Amino acid sequence: MKNAINNSNTKLILLHPYIQKQANPNRLWLIALVSVLTLASLLTLVYTRESFHTTTTTTTTTRIISSINRQKKTLPKSVTKALMHYAANTNNTDHMSHTDIKQITDVLKQCTSPCNFLVFGLTPETLLWNAINHFGRTVFIDENRYYAAYIEEKYPEIEAYDVQYTTKIKDLNELITSVKEQTRNECRPVQNLLFSDCKIGLNDLPNQLYELDWDVILVDGPRGYWPDGPGSISAIFTASVLARSKKGGNHKTHVFVHDYNREVERVSSEEFLCKENLVKSSKDLLAHFVVERVVEENSKTQFCRNHPTSS
Repeated sequence: MKNAINNSNTKLILLHPYIQKQANPNRLWLIALVSVLTLASLLTLVYTRESFHTTTTTTTTTRIISSINRQKKTLPKSVTKALMHYAANTNNTDHMSHTDIKQITDVLKQCTSPCNFLVFGLTPETLLWNAINHFGRTVFIDENRYYAAYIEEKYPEIEAYDVQYTTKIKDLNELITSVKEQTRNECRPVQNLLFSDCKIGLNDLPNQLYELDWDVILVDGPRGYWPDGPGSISAIFTASVLARSKKGGNHKTHVFVHDYNREVERVSSEEFLCKENLVKSSKDLLAHFVVERVVEENSKTQFCRNHPTSS
């Protein structure tokens, strides 16, 4: 009887899964919320760090590029001054004065893009000009093929070419007259000298040099202190035509003529570079001309507006 009573009081308890799910709803939502917030915090932290790193990198890169761009335009002043001092104080008696070197250097530093600098003559300042125009292109023309080859071999960074001059200083007046007679044809102010037969024009330079737009031209050669010497008449005439025949770049070309106190340099400059283009002369040793580009269709048959009388 006792066993029957006990058996009748036994109860069966079943746990349904639905009851367990109902037991912890808040905990599950809390875990989910914490997980979402944690993930959001991590993403925010990573984004912030990446953004900061990107901003820092961009700023640094901009500063570096700006620094490089500034360096590409000009050499440091200290280097320029040192080079000028070295060149002006060399023991060579043929070197330029500090005043003349500075005048050319100041113009080279004004180039808004790398300068194309053409120099007639290999002189004591050759290394100086190449260094000051470090980021541009400097080309040297000399009448001595052996010396030009020697300079290129000794200083591989120097770009030099030799040219054969056919003029003689004693024929200056005759040469000037022949050019005047041919200003409508072979010796006109605007032309491609590569295809010219003008008696005093240089047409045997490397072809590429006739295609370049020269920003600065220095006539410091060829050598010539004797009647049969070539003198600089061909170099000055060629510089004037190159300046007027530019196709692009700056409309103006700065042309410097050294030893302007000598007759052949002075007379040739007045004939082809023209007094109206003379900006400055330094103790009659260095003359600075600024020659404008001329459109070929509008080109005139004379070099100067006012014909010089000194010749």
